[in-house]
Amino acid sequence: MPFDKTAAYIGLGANLGDPIETIKSARSAISKIEGIRELAFSSLYRSAPMGPGDQPDYINAVMSVETTLGPLELLRKLQAIETAHGRVRKGERWGPRTLDLDLLLYGREIIASEVLTVPHPGIADREFVLYPLEEIAPELEIPGKGRLADLVRKCPQRGLRVIEHV
Repeated sequence: MPFDKTAAYIGLGANLGDPIETIKSARSAISKIEGIRELAFSSLYRSAPMGPGDQPDYINAVMSVETTLGPLELLRKLQAIETAHGRVRKGERWGPRTLDLDLLLYGREIIASEVLTVPHPGIADREFVLYPLEEIAPELEIPGKGRLADLVRKCPQRGLRVIEHV
């Protein structure tokens, strides 16, 4: 049974290889998935790594899509794109990555399963998610978290900066 069209937001991040080109390539790959139509794409941002400090800065962006895919099917497609870009899951939290694609929001749904949590658990305090999200959807309400504008106001930029408008 096909799903109705749902707005979803995807966080993109990379800090290994050529992260700018990786983010652009991932954007293209996401846009080519059957059942997905890109609505908006933020600027590219540079951010300090969350985890160990002995890794390169991250390049981050947020993409808004309209999709007929269900949330788990969308997650599987995103993970396939990560794998195609050399992502290896070692269980290391916040380590360096060739590509990280996070399903941040799926419509107004709140999902808590073993494989998917939406809204993304870190969405409310990650500057590299909140600021790009605000750029493309300033009026957004985060289910269970509140208004995006309020979350952004409470979240320091911690060195986050725009490096390229796309």
